[in-house]
Amino acid sequence: MAGLFYTLLAVLAVFSPGLCEKTFLQSAGVAFKDRPHTSELTVSYGGQWGNWTWPEMCPDNFFAVGFSVRVEHSQGPDLDDTALNGIRLFCSKDDSRDFMYTVESHTGYYGDWSEPQYCPTGVLTSFQLRVEPYQGPSADDTAANNIKFLCSTDPILEGNGTEWGEYGDWSQGCGKDGICGIDTKMEEYDPNGDNTSLNDVRFYCCAKSEQVRRRGAEIGSEAQTETAECLVHTKQV
Repeated sequence: MAGLFYTLLAVLAVFSPGLCEKTFLQSAGVAFKDRPHTSELTVSYGGQWGNWTWPEMCPDNFFAVGFSVRVEHSQGPDLDDTALNGIRLFCSKDDSRDFMYTVESHTGYYGDWSEPQYCPTGVLTSFQLRVEPYQGPSADDTAANNIKFLCSTDPILEGNGTEWGEYGDWSQGCGKDGICGIDTKMEEYDPNGDNTSLNDVRFYCCAKSEQVRRRGAEIGSEAQTETAECLVHTKQV
């Protein structure tokens, strides 16, 4: 049994950044909303309801390396579904995961936040949204249902959303830069209406200095060694 226990811990160490070191999180809110950005990432097929709210930006030299989603899963055939309610970005500096800021703009009120997903190394650079189209005057609309992100090191991460609707085309990419902020389009709660919550989202790209890029490449090349050290440490618990 002891061998199985240590094996499970080792597997968790591979797939759960921050298991070997405690990660400290702090909400950035709108404190860094004036951070300059190089471009905006958008899609053309977001939901039609609601309004754009406010941007939240990672601090200078911090970039989004992971995310989580707030999702209300199916409520049954006779109740109102809202599906995707929020998207939270996790921002780190120089690919370090021991201290991170979170940004999320405005979020809906329903569902639970998922466990964070992280790029193995690198940063988030583009996204793809899953949207249910208008269902007609007598049907239940949900608008945005799920999201995918592309990491600069190529892995694709998908949220724990619902399955209504289809994924559209990928957004533009940040190129050599990285996602550093978010703004959401939300339909406010209507006690007498068909609620959809999050309808659309746009992300901001910020420039990465050459020093940050070099450091990211160095960390990427060291990832296997660091993982091995993490496994050894975990086995000694």
